[in-house]
Amino acid sequence: MATVIIPTPLRKFTGNNARLHIAATTIQEVVNNLSLNFPELKKHLLDESGKLRSFINIFAGDEDIRSLQQEQTQIKEDTVISIVPAIAGGIPGDLGTLEASAVIAERVGGVSSFSKEELARYNRHIIIPEFGLEAQQKLKASKVLVIGAGGLGSPVLLYLAAAGIGTIGIVDFDTVDDSNLQRQVLFGVNEIGQSKAEAAKRKLEALNPYINIKIYKTRLDAGNAASIIKDYDVVADGTDNFATRYLVNDATVLAGKPNVYASIFQFEGQVAVFNYRNAKGEIGPNYRDLYPTPPPPGLVPNCAEAGVLGVLPGIIGSLQALEVIKIITRVGEPLSGRFFTFDALSFETRIFNIKRNPANPLNGKNPSITNLIDYEEFCGLKNPGERSIKEITVKELFDWQVKGEPFQLIDVREPHEYAIVNIGAELIPLATVSAHADRFAKDKKVILHCKSGKRSANAIRELEDKFGFNNLYNLKGGILAYIDEVKPELTKY
Repeated sequence: MATVIIPTPLRKFTGNNARLHIAATTIQEVVNNLSLNFPELKKHLLDESGKLRSFINIFAGDEDIRSLQQEQTQIKEDTVISIVPAIAGGIPGDLGTLEASAVIAERVGGVSSFSKEELARYNRHIIIPEFGLEAQQKLKASKVLVIGAGGLGSPVLLYLAAAGIGTIGIVDFDTVDDSNLQRQVLFGVNEIGQSKAEAAKRKLEALNPYINIKIYKTRLDAGNAASIIKDYDVVADGTDNFATRYLVNDATVLAGKPNVYASIFQFEGQVAVFNYRNAKGEIGPNYRDLYPTPPPPGLVPNCAEAGVLGVLPGIIGSLQALEVIKIITRVGEPLSGRFFTFDALSFETRIFNIKRNPANPLNGKNPSITNLIDYEEFCGLKNPGERSIKEITVKELFDWQVKGEPFQLIDVREPHEYAIVNIGAELIPLATVSAHADRFAKDKKVILHCKSGKRSANAIRELEDKFGFNNLYNLKGGILAYIDEVKPELTKY
């Protein structure tokens, strides 16, 4: 039987069914079946002469039936038919401020935990039949922890605060940098250099004075994660590194809290709901079911190294906020057991089904992780047996430059980074250092740098292991540290 997708405005005429399965061979038979079984729906689909109304479009698969054979379009048993009506953003006779609250209060008998001002603020939620005052009260009673107030955290925090989440916790130890402002819409130039958590708190309190904001100006780690997370109903993970992702996942699983995950990279984003307990009491998969182990250090760069389109975290973070609201209100179906991906360049979305893994060390058949572990070590960021390398500070480099010390300076970043800002080094990208080993001097000191010092450290180990270099030095903190401490007039990215 063909599947018919019923849009939100018409679901009240189909018993709130979003999907119907109809035996039919043409679109006309589908329309006739709908009209027969749902008489109230008929007048919204067909005009007085029995023709499909002009503000109703029907798609067979991805194709508009008007470009096919219209109502006589043939369909198969696996065809997905979508009814797409025109919709607008407002409603006639729009109510304003306190007048709206009076109407809502009258509808609910005047009994509510909300003030008139709150009812006016949230009236667009409350007048949705499937949402209503009950769901809004659940939002007010809820506590949500947002880990990271950066690119993803900004839209998540803004929309959760605007929606009326009663208590919002913010974990972020960082300060606002001018390179953040391309995408972290919580902040402006006046907040540069300030604590992100404190700046976010001020912004959210100005947006909604009826909620509580708690801030944790600390790095989340295995020592504090459990004590912070335990006080919250839902956790939203807006972090940007694998060690913290696994930490958040494990801490939420051990605490029995749902974890709304999101991730961004250049033009692509991901969203999922992990460790969600449905109405049947069944626990959904978590991050370790999807990715049992992290990639090797340096293989997958973060946004600071690879970049991200500024609007992407706004799109993905808004979806993340949506899933938080759905979990709290139990309105709709959360992305539990499903993994959503978005490609901004092609504007393609996909949803993949994911399942629990019996071998999951947290909650599989034979759990081996019962407490939080050292996640830097787990992600390969610590290696006790790894050979140390020689380092030089940016102040030492500047002194060498001033004194005219003989040395060679190599930049292992990518060409597009070099074009943004450089300090006069030779450009040899990390992936090509072995192929160009002959360009590295052996009769004088050679200083390698990248953006932060990680890639250049990898380059040094590769050159020392393969070619026996013993005169290589890593610039500690990379070009970012050089700009901060030596030449602040240079462009920081």
